[in-house]
Amino acid sequence: MAQWEKLRQLESVYLTQVDELYDGEAFPMDVRHYLAHWIEGQDWDRAARDHDVAMVLFQVLLENLDIQHSRFVQGGESFLLQHNIRRFKHSFQRYQEEPYNLASIIQWFLAKEKEILQNAELAEQVQLMQVQQNPMETDSQRNIERKMADLKNKVQCMEHTVKCMEEQQDEFDFKYQTHNMEGTTNEAEKTEQMKVLQALLNRLDASRKSMLSGIGVLLDGAEELLCVLVREELVQWQRRQQKACIGAPDSTCLDQLEKWFTTEAECLFQVRKFLKKLEELMGKVTYEHDPVKKQKPALQKRVDSLLTSLLKSAFVVETQPSMPQGKGPLVLRTNVQFSVKTRFLVKFPELNHAMKVNVSMDREAPLVKGYRRFNVLGTNSKALNMAESMSGGMVADFRHLLSLSVTEELHIINFFTEFLLHDVSVSLETSSLPVVIISNSSQQQSAWASILWFNMLCLEPKNLLFFANCPVAMWPQLGEMLSWQFLSSTTRGLESNQLDMIAHKLFGKQQNYDACKISWTKFSKENVPNTNFTFWVWFDGILLMVKSHLENLWKDGSIMGFVSKGKEKTLLKKKQRGTFLLRFSESIRDGGITFSWVDYSPTGEPDVRSVQPFTKVDLGQIPFHEIIRNFQILEEENVPENPLLFLYPDTPKVEAFGKYYTEKSGGDNTRGILYLWCNESFGILDAFYSLFTKNLTSFLQVELIAINLSNLPLSFQRIVNTLSTSKLSWFSYLKSEYF
Repeated sequence: MAQWEKLRQLESVYLTQVDELYDGEAFPMDVRHYLAHWIEGQDWDRAARDHDVAMVLFQVLLENLDIQHSRFVQGGESFLLQHNIRRFKHSFQRYQEEPYNLASIIQWFLAKEKEILQNAELAEQVQLMQVQQNPMETDSQRNIERKMADLKNKVQCMEHTVKCMEEQQDEFDFKYQTHNMEGTTNEAEKTEQMKVLQALLNRLDASRKSMLSGIGVLLDGAEELLCVLVREELVQWQRRQQKACIGAPDSTCLDQLEKWFTTEAECLFQVRKFLKKLEELMGKVTYEHDPVKKQKPALQKRVDSLLTSLLKSAFVVETQPSMPQGKGPLVLRTNVQFSVKTRFLVKFPELNHAMKVNVSMDREAPLVKGYRRFNVLGTNSKALNMAESMSGGMVADFRHLLSLSVTEELHIINFFTEFLLHDVSVSLETSSLPVVIISNSSQQQSAWASILWFNMLCLEPKNLLFFANCPVAMWPQLGEMLSWQFLSSTTRGLESNQLDMIAHKLFGKQQNYDACKISWTKFSKENVPNTNFTFWVWFDGILLMVKSHLENLWKDGSIMGFVSKGKEKTLLKKKQRGTFLLRFSESIRDGGITFSWVDYSPTGEPDVRSVQPFTKVDLGQIPFHEIIRNFQILEEENVPENPLLFLYPDTPKVEAFGKYYTEKSGGDNTRGILYLWCNESFGILDAFYSLFTKNLTSFLQVELIAINLSNLPLSFQRIVNTLSTSKLSWFSYLKSEYF
């Protein structure tokens, strides 16, 4: 059943989602409905990447709209339908110069439709299924297991067939030799013996034909399985690995593939043994029109071809190149050790330590002026073995040094080995995903951006010239990748409202961001307006700050983080006094975090106030939860007060942060942390002396952060000096700057 027809038969709750999907003007539902069959039959994915294909489909789309309009006219359909079709065609004309943009939009809508269908099917399955302890196999896995079991069964039956045929041939051979040795002169007896021999030979001939036919059927099944393993399962694993390299939570376990590859290799080697046995039997007994003579060479060629293809595909890079302290895989630094692991998915015990893997770099380097070449220093040859794998797989784990940097220049590490077993010799080769090689740590951030962009968009892992004609990314792709960065670093990704804020920062206010596109230049090269840094530098700075200083607060959901100032005020103005939220700064290059809270004037007007963002340097000196805990402001009457009472939306502060406090409230404290909010409406000296005499005299250690210090009188310096020489044994003045 066509996808559109399946959608139309869904329950009302899912039909509402379809209505919402086609609520905008990007792609009209009328066009989707009337051209459903044609739309679903086209390769929009290819069209989105190929201008020529996109142009052909664009022209055909316009022709189909003309045809549909003619049908409306001939069928006497309403004038409104005729008008709408003409309007839609006119609207699509804007894609005349860039038809691949329209292809991308149609591709996206089809993908969203599939998501709705999958959600509906999943909901239906949840209602029907019982609780299961083990994870469910996919339909594809079940199908492979069924075909694999069928292949093994055919091989076992063929073994029995070979034994029976060998017995038949032995019987014929014995009687034929006996007949020749006896040399009877009785014609009647001689004729009878010849009839018996002919019957035995006919039976033997039929058995050979049946066996050859059975081998052909067996190879049909093996070829079908090979196509599924190599063209589907292995390709899907490679894409999962590519996404996992940039943070996606995809499984890259190879154990199941290894099991399947090994089983099929065992079956194909058995078929080779069957053919070899046939050749031996033919050497002992042959005759005119012997089917083995005619059919065996073709079958031999076929099984060898299948086996070669299987073995070549079985040599993979299990763990992509990475440095121990790197930002992520595929970014390597010269003169710094990196590791990479290869694996052979045909697990034969007799191959343990028998296959040597050799490594080189840039074997097929592009012929581009200025393209650098690198050598690999260290052990460049290693045997595949089972000792270095946790699962017992056949692996070779390399650790190297590079001999020697442009962060958009891609390089590939190549691996070679030779398979030699049972007179089968096959040269095997595999390669890593493209890596970026840097010469100092300052390049790591931009290099990692290159790796993210490549693996997010490129489906051709050997395309070393990817950045010479770099494609744009759709917002859904970019948003998912950005969320993976937080997910892989902190185990918590980005929520939809956080992604919406980032999209707004990149594209401005839009009703829907799904059709928005971003170029590589805007992502990593152009500065964000009114700043001196790029979007990626800003985002990565926040990620590093969270990972280094705020991971627990981020994981438990305390940090809203990506929220604009305007949205922040809208949220807080509706809340009770003292409600605050935590958000990332948009103006600090390497990551900053601040908090804002709502207060109310005597007339009931809400007032949202914020403090200067705290940087990684600040957070390295004082934990953020301690800053929130001890923050105080001094205003009227010089009474210190902590205005932070409820974490948005309404969680008491102690409930949200109490588990992180390093000291319990009350008791004998020896260390105080003072955050002084300075208001020009009262005397700074009086405020400070009042706070000092009322609150700090019991502390042996004081840390002072004075916030909002603009145009302070010089006498403030005397306060600092007084504190420094007072009975307090230690005093640290950490920050004094206006924001």
